[in-house]
Amino acid sequence: MTRVWDVSVGDSTLVRRAREAVEEAAVAAGLNPARAGDAALTATELATNAVKYAGGGRIVAEVARDDWGNARALQILALDHGPGILDVDRAMADGYSTGGSLGSGLGACARACDHFEVDSVPGRGTLALARIAAPEHRGRFSGPAVTGGLHLPLGGHPESGDGLAFRSGSGHRTVMLADGLGHGAAAAEASDAAAGTVRRQAGEPPEALLRLLHAELRSTRGAAVAVVDIDESAHRLTFCGVGNVGARLHSNGRWETLLSQPGIVGAFGLRTPVPQRRAWNRGDMLVLHTDGLPSRWSPEGIEGMVTRDAALIAGRVFRDAGSAARPLRDDTAVAVALHTERFDGKRA
Repeated sequence: MTRVWDVSVGDSTLVRRAREAVEEAAVAAGLNPARAGDAALTATELATNAVKYAGGGRIVAEVARDDWGNARALQILALDHGPGILDVDRAMADGYSTGGSLGSGLGACARACDHFEVDSVPGRGTLALARIAAPEHRGRFSGPAVTGGLHLPLGGHPESGDGLAFRSGSGHRTVMLADGLGHGAAAAEASDAAAGTVRRQAGEPPEALLRLLHAELRSTRGAAVAVVDIDESAHRLTFCGVGNVGARLHSNGRWETLLSQPGIVGAFGLRTPVPQRRAWNRGDMLVLHTDGLPSRWSPEGIEGMVTRDAALIAGRVFRDAGSAARPLRDDTAVAVALHTERFDGKRA
């Protein structure tokens, strides 16, 4: 199941709680003591910065997978709605500080992590993404991920009722986001069953996967599910969804909403899934989200982050869709898929 460590850091007394939560998450990710220490250092720095400069924020830790589903890493995402950082590059340099400290915080985090990125918009807040892997898997997490996301369970529950799964192979990338009916352990059971099935059967057409998932989820309460197949050699994206998982595609300079058909996968009868096919080219972006995200959310402007890490973009979507004062109304998950060739011509 998707285990999430989500800690709100409103004052300095909660920094220790964030560190302890990340230490627990590091064990779940299979990190050795040295790498777990790097994770604890990173969490402490990010939580301290959120309190000192933004008046508070949240630290979200979970286990992330590589594109082939064979390696795991600890993912830490720090979010705040503070004043932002005017010059991120300068803030990352050792010796820079606006708070009278030695000024090595963000730079120390970057050195401790396999991948570390900061996104900050003055007046809207700051995001920091850290990924830390076991020594044998560090190379698989050393750059920006082209597929990733985050999970936020309702009410601080340790398990998310939403589930993201993705896997690459045979020239195809399969991405699935499931929203288990309701929330809590039973919802997590449904989304986890969907994720496990997709990891085993990745590469099947989305409509075939949905039919398979409908059978596999019969013993659960069911889920809303969106499945995507990306075939970059054919410049094609195929989407198929059932239920209320949202999908926004940015391609050819504009955003398009991809609609799912009504229903619940694993419950009652399933209408024949109808796939939607779209072009998929360099610079395109797909955002999937469960219904915990406010309906008023607009993707406009997110396309400017196309060269950034997919999970960092997902964090921006979540952060900008709400406010520090707005509590979650349901389990929330956001997933982002990017073209493997970025605008700078480099291949991820």
